[in-house]
Amino acid sequence: MQLAERIINSKDAGLGNLLAAPKQNQVSFAGGLPDPDLFPQRELNAGFNRALASTTAALQYSSAAGYQPLRKQLAARLVADGVPASTESVLITQGAQQALDLIGRLVLDPGARVIVEGPTYPGALAALGTYEPEFCTIPVHDDGMDMAQVAATLARGGVRLIYTVPDFQNPTGTVMSLAKRQQLLALARKYDVLVLEDAPYRALRYRGTNLPTLRQLDQDDHVLHVGSFSKILAPGLRLGWVTGAQHIIDQLVQLKSNSDLESSTLTQRAVSEYLAHNDLDAHIKVLRRNYARKCKTMVTGLQRQLPASVHISDPAGGFFVWLELPAGINSETVLAQVQDRVTFVPSTTLYPDQNVKNGMRLAFTNPDEAAIRRGCRELAAGINKAMRVTCGAATAMA
Repeated sequence: MQLAERIINSKDAGLGNLLAAPKQNQVSFAGGLPDPDLFPQRELNAGFNRALASTTAALQYSSAAGYQPLRKQLAARLVADGVPASTESVLITQGAQQALDLIGRLVLDPGARVIVEGPTYPGALAALGTYEPEFCTIPVHDDGMDMAQVAATLARGGVRLIYTVPDFQNPTGTVMSLAKRQQLLALARKYDVLVLEDAPYRALRYRGTNLPTLRQLDQDDHVLHVGSFSKILAPGLRLGWVTGAQHIIDQLVQLKSNSDLESSTLTQRAVSEYLAHNDLDAHIKVLRRNYARKCKTMVTGLQRQLPASVHISDPAGGFFVWLELPAGINSETVLAQVQDRVTFVPSTTLYPDQNVKNGMRLAFTNPDEAAIRRGCRELAAGINKAMRVTCGAATAMA
């Protein structure tokens, strides 16, 4: 049986491993999973009951664009955040992941160039990689992508898409500065390139104040803004959204219709009922408070047990802490030594060329604080051991 070349040439992004349940006595810092104890299960159950009790329409085919009342509710929330949106300009997708796939299908031909952050979200590499682009990796600094390198890459031509997570970037947790947001949009305008703004963590800020979204700053419809209920309600709902210029959204609606007809009508109606009868912002405040505490537990635990030569990020929001080990320390080697006790995502998974080996993505949202402390001890022991072997005893902590 002959498979398509794009499948033969595709790489396994390892997404299944990221979402796998931890083994017994193993702490998982790998997958970006929310804390299930914080799911609003009772309220969502009531939403499903209301959706089923009100009409049989919840069990019928519906619109590819999504349930109209939910799109209206989302548009109102987006506008409250400064994002220009209307009911018609919001497309409901099967999580943000489907939005990435649809956008890739819309704009990418084989060999087209895509600018991505380095490191970046492996799911984006998987979704966009299906369409056989050439990835152009731009280093991420504390204030976002290196804009000089973005400009140089665009000047060489052939770029169809810029993918970025400007708020609490996956995996580094960095926030793109206002100046860089403006520079990026100026470059997108100059070279007429679409920007995919992936914003699943934007609501989860633990300190400070959010900057305007790229879509809010966008004056000429070069930005598609993608969001998700996975991080703020529950990933099992599989509901995300994308908004942008109406003519682009119309094309994405057609692609979605061709792909799966629609997202679950029942689930959309249930979430709409949840939003109508509950305070989502109050729920998000609970998430922020709990995740901020977990983040602090992880950062302080690692800082106490690792030498200064290991860079440990201290994110102001999101799901991840980013570790950079000294050059020569391979995070995959560390993982092999500790994976029975603690797991994480090595940096090779987070670059298209898999050529950066000394980074680690650590998710702090799913384990409880006791597990985070235990996982940090096990991880620090593994890192210090690797540093003693590779760099000498003086570089590691006892």
